Amino acid sequence: MAVEVGSVVTGKVTSILKFGAFVALPENKSGMVHISEISHEYVNDINDVLSVGDEVTVKVISNEKGKIALSIKANLEKPPVKPKPKPKPRQPRKPYVPAPKVTSPGDYQWEAGGNDNNSFEDMMSRFKRTSEDKMSDLKRGNENRGYSRRGGRK
Repeated sequence: MAVEVGSVVTGKVTSILKFGAFVALPENKSGMVHISEISHEYVNDINDVLSVGDEVTVKVISNEKGKIALSIKANLEKPPVKPKPKPKPRQPRKPYVPAPKVTSPGDYQWEAGGNDNNSFEDMMSRFKRTSEDKMSDLKRGNENRGYSRRGGRK
């Protein structure tokens, strides 16, 4: 029987490497079964599945430049696909609740007090005033810690 692509032949495992197994074929030829072509399941170590001297039935999947690629799993029946479990139904989203108004640590009121007659200029001047107060508090706090303005110790 000739060793042609698509033919199924019986051979003997002659050597095993990390990436595959070499198989002696008829007509004094040999081919290699890659680790991915041994089984339909994941194979971590070839030695768990094959050993030297085992008789295997292989299918020739390619023959390029004298290198014969073989497959054992091409002869095996594919295991049935396990159905995936149905995902759990999604829980309905909780209704949106706005976060409560937060004031800064210095009890500064950032937002308008609820009066609709505040103009943009009023809010801007209030913002400038509170930010200047905060900056002066921060500068005062750094001076009390013993740091100079340039960041070094006094």
